Amino acid sequence: MAGKAKETLRVATFTGGLVGPSIPMVGPVADGGTIIAETAPGCWGPMITPSFQGGHEVSAPVAVEGAKAGDAIAIRVQKVDVTSIATASGTGTFVEGRYTGDPFVARHCPQCGAENPATRIEGIGPEAIRCACCGAEVNPFKMTNGYTIVFDKGRNIAVTVGPEVARSLACDARAIMALPEKCAQNPAVTLSPADIEGVVARMRPFIGNIGTTPAIDMPDSHNAGDFGQFLVNAPHKYGITQKQLEEARTDGHLDIDSVREGSVLICPVKVPGGGIYVGDVHAMQGDGELAGHTTDVSAEVTLNVRLIRDLKIDGPILLPPIEDLPHLARPLVPVEKEAARILAEKFGQRTLEDAAPIQMVGSGPNLNEATENGIARLSRLLGLSKEEIMNRVTISGAVEIGRLPGVVTVTMLVPLSKLMELGLLDLVRAQYGV
Repeated sequence: MAGKAKETLRVATFTGGLVGPSIPMVGPVADGGTIIAETAPGCWGPMITPSFQGGHEVSAPVAVEGAKAGDAIAIRVQKVDVTSIATASGTGTFVEGRYTGDPFVARHCPQCGAENPATRIEGIGPEAIRCACCGAEVNPFKMTNGYTIVFDKGRNIAVTVGPEVARSLACDARAIMALPEKCAQNPAVTLSPADIEGVVARMRPFIGNIGTTPAIDMPDSHNAGDFGQFLVNAPHKYGITQKQLEEARTDGHLDIDSVREGSVLICPVKVPGGGIYVGDVHAMQGDGELAGHTTDVSAEVTLNVRLIRDLKIDGPILLPPIEDLPHLARPLVPVEKEAARILAEKFGQRTLEDAAPIQMVGSGPNLNEATENGIARLSRLLGLSKEEIMNRVTISGAVEIGRLPGVVTVTMLVPLSKLMELGLLDLVRAQYGV
């Protein structure tokens, strides 16, 4: 990383499954500048690529000019353009004997023992992924119920296809998935799954893995409190303690479906430059990502970045599009404000709070602990007791599931005076017109 900061920076290279301070940053991009990133699919493609040491393939991290640890970076998602024609996904299970401790990270060939072996593709179908050294089948995952899904030209509607169509798409999988030139994963469409045929789904693209570089090296898919648990005392070189996970992670692996066009994600800076990376775009996903995986696609993503000085946060704050906010947390409209004023006067209440919503991301081994994490983060940020946070969220907010087993958003109306004190008021006003 060297040279003058750029107003617009294009990124088309990838990290091979890792994020952390040892990964060289590109840039810097100027404060207020734009990042345009080619993104590669997450999940099944990287999962069936044993040379990777993480479950995704994210873009090279971008430094933001002047960013230092203890700051935050606001990332506005301006565009998410899906470039894949089709993808494949489904539920899965691990194949014993092909990994040590974690099949997303420490894979090996069951025949020759090569660690994180290079692979070649022989034919199509679930047995197509072969060790480049000895030819043995080496995929550490097995799809238990899968589908291949195609997208219309306008990227509005998708349809799952039958076995014959799935096999024909698999013969040209890399082109069908529009994998970027520098992308190294095996294309998931190669597996040609077709257990579900003729399902029609709406497309609503969003970014599943986006954020800033964690304070220690870790697999890109494990930068969160739930997947990160696989690293705690793990029997491979990325094993860490629980304390290290809590302090280092930045919760980039979100899978929150409102991180889409029009949203703003405010991320902690834990290494100089921040190191913004992006990947794992999904064509659609219901809250919770119940199957564990969804429709991972290639995309071109356009982001605008803004540095926020001295905003020390433990994890991301999300300002979703207004229509994605929980009903109770949406800003009051004039008629509601007038009704509140009349009600307060009737009972002799002299003051009314002006407030606007933010969502705090929480993550943990399960949904209860993820919620506790989100509450604790809000409590530290706002200087309010956990009990007050819980009361406020109950009557003017919500807890919503991003991903099972343990990513949530805790939404709350925050007094405008507090947002001003934190340096967030301008962002929130621009997002919601309060």
